[in-house]
Amino acid sequence: MKKISKVGVLGGGLMGSGIAQVSAAAGFPTIVREVSEALCLKSRQAIEKTLAKGIERGKVTEAERDATLAKLRFVTELKELADSDLLIEAVVEDLDVKNSLFSQLDKITRPDAIFASNTSSLTIIAMATASGRPDRMLGIHFFNPVPLMKLVEVVRTITTSEETERLALDFVRALGKEPIRAKDSSGFVVNLLLIPYMIDAIKALESNVASVEDIDKGMQLGAGHPMGPFTLLDFVGLDTVYKIAEIMFTEYRESRYAPPPLLKRMVLAGMLGRKSGKGFYDYSSTPPLPSKLGL
Repeated sequence: MKKISKVGVLGGGLMGSGIAQVSAAAGFPTIVREVSEALCLKSRQAIEKTLAKGIERGKVTEAERDATLAKLRFVTELKELADSDLLIEAVVEDLDVKNSLFSQLDKITRPDAIFASNTSSLTIIAMATASGRPDRMLGIHFFNPVPLMKLVEVVRTITTSEETERLALDFVRALGKEPIRAKDSSGFVVNLLLIPYMIDAIKALESNVASVEDIDKGMQLGAGHPMGPFTLLDFVGLDTVYKIAEIMFTEYRESRYAPPPLLKRMVLAGMLGRKSGKGFYDYSSTPPLPSKLGL
């Protein structure tokens, strides 16, 4: 294969729809596979909403919107992805689910098709054997929100071929993104450093070092961060951070990756951040106010 021409995306949720959007916007015919027609519709509507916001802000023209939507197709059957050159998995962060998908795809796709996972914390080699093509399997990890974030981590395993990595890097650049190469270790580059930072912020709060607002303000004004750790936690989703931290702690067995008790209690209480309306901040008011956590 000289280059990637057709793209398949497995999963049309937050990350999958974003990946499909940027792929289609770059001119790649892109097929999104979801498990039901209702979820296919939801994914398409999410992309349409994002493109509409882009038009409002002057970042996207109506012609670009139409061209992007014309390159997209939504399906429920895996067989519809059979002629894709690159298949990017963006489903739930569950190794068994991912491996089952790759195993099924191996039976219906061309032998030279490349498989990629958008996982943020699982090791790629754990999926390579199930893929049936360990030399053509790698990680392509996008960041949320995909249409806005420039960075993509390209993760090569000990079995990934040089050609597969080259094709993936070329694809990422064709999307207008900036790739960085990372080795296949849980968390890759960004989460390897970011998860302990967010965990340390929660531990500092548990230890009454300072308030949610003052810790956020300290990292913004003192370290030049665009947002503080608690604002970031709420944006990412506390359940997502908890899941990633659990996976990384299992991998490394280092306490800096262990989810703090407060994080677990908040997830159990349904305080997941922006998506639930309450996390470290309460989003029922404008501007949001720190939540009462009983500390």
